[in-house]
Amino acid sequence: MKSRRISSTERIRQFLRDRVGEVVTSQEIQEAAGNVTEWARRLRELRSEEGWNISSHNDRVDLRPGEYVLEDEPPNRSNYSFAKPISNRLRAEVLERNGYTCQMCGIGAGEMDDELGRKTRLHVGHIVDRSHGGQDTLSNLRALCSRCNQGAKNVAQEPPSHTWLMSQIRRATIEDQRKALEWLERKFHR
Repeated sequence: MKSRRISSTERIRQFLRDRVGEVVTSQEIQEAAGNVTEWARRLRELRSEEGWNISSHNDRVDLRPGEYVLEDEPPNRSNYSFAKPISNRLRAEVLERNGYTCQMCGIGAGEMDDELGRKTRLHVGHIVDRSHGGQDTLSNLRALCSRCNQGAKNVAQEPPSHTWLMSQIRRATIEDQRKALEWLERKFHR
């Protein structure tokens, strides 16, 4: 009888299932996958195609680069509907339209995020999440930094109104108002 060969994805699935809530390293995952070079791609597929809630240093401040955590039991594969990922073209359109700036907090791609202690990375997120019926359309997508993207999961938040935004700026200290002005000048190249 022929023995069944276990795929690298299945090995990673089992490794992470056995360690739900534990911090694991990229080296441990690669070893568990059979030392394949494509282990990171398999991990991304588990996140994006199978809905596994795997956090990395992009998602949690307490994780270092190369550390991952399967936050909770993965969804039952038979109950999970596989969503087609956002195309690279649409992703590029959203980032360009949003000026490579987080649409929630205003930080730009590559700017230092003092709270996380690293340069900002942008993601493309839904305004109305897929789980609430949101579509992968330009009008329903926005650029978000790692921190805001994590906080915005499955939340449909309306952008602030002009009146609200102005009231917040007026209430801010002169120093913070100057920082806002500097940021606007950089954003609009003036």
